[in-house]
Amino acid sequence: MNHDTPPSDPNWERDTINRLLFAAFDEQRRARRWGIFFKTLLFIYLFALQGLYLWTISDSLWSEEKKHTALVEINGVISDDTDANADDIIAELRDAFADKNTAGVIIRINSPGGSPVQAGYINDEIWRLRKKYSHIPIYAVIRDLCVSGGYYIAVAAQKIYADKSSLIGSIGVRMDSFGFVEALNKLGIERRLLTAGEHKGFLDPFLPERPKEVTHFKNVLADIHRNFIEVVKRGRGKRIKDDPELFSGLVWTGVQAQSLGLIDDLGSTGLVAREIFKAEKIQGYDRGSDYLERVLEYLGTKITALLPSLFTKFNSAAPQ
Repeated sequence: MNHDTPPSDPNWERDTINRLLFAAFDEQRRARRWGIFFKTLLFIYLFALQGLYLWTISDSLWSEEKKHTALVEINGVISDDTDANADDIIAELRDAFADKNTAGVIIRINSPGGSPVQAGYINDEIWRLRKKYSHIPIYAVIRDLCVSGGYYIAVAAQKIYADKSSLIGSIGVRMDSFGFVEALNKLGIERRLLTAGEHKGFLDPFLPERPKEVTHFKNVLADIHRNFIEVVKRGRGKRIKDDPELFSGLVWTGVQAQSLGLIDDLGSTGLVAREIFKAEKIQGYDRGSDYLERVLEYLGTKITALLPSLFTKFNSAAPQ
């Protein structure tokens, strides 16, 4: 076949040009549809954000007409690396007091204690906020457990409420350790410890106790205990009874704690909000669960999940 011979159809050039033009037109139309698609997605996203913003504003305007009880929760071990850390709790307390619709603040505690330093930071901040916002009362409500560092925080509140079966107290200080000296001897293991400083390895569980070091650390614990007692006396004042067991580290039920003056009355969060603060609506101030943030995250997740199927459907609907 001779390739130089033109096709038998005299209109082949025009047909070829027409096909090329239609292909270019289809490509432009497809690109335009994709542009419309992405602009629509952007519009929906911005519309959703605006709707959430307006909803938040309207909710705030409505809440101006109604006071609420602010709730800050302390759950679990009080430590720098847990949810019950001083930085987060203090930030939540500041937000609660700064809200102009706050009728009163409840700090609800369910904790076995923890770091005396973290508890001390929170205690100090409550006293500062009480002075700054003297017109806003703050009460502590105990759930199942409020001992040691948990109670260290609770006593900064103006009043403390608990359930009759709540466990309260443990006003003391402890340090746990073990001694493995005899076990090492029986196993024929030699302990090798290098230190710079005579007492750098004090209370090492693999070495025999030294009476001087034990005495020293007991004095350290006693000093922390004295601080704890002073904090309790400052917070509870004349309400606490003169009982020799009060600061011994014992734990009491809510009923027993009330008779000792460790708490003021039996009651729940709802009772305090409804009967005392006269603001039945309870608003939490947990910074880890901001409502708007959670809604936006949910919206983004849903859009991301829908995108692949939308692309497939749109691409299949486009002209080929």
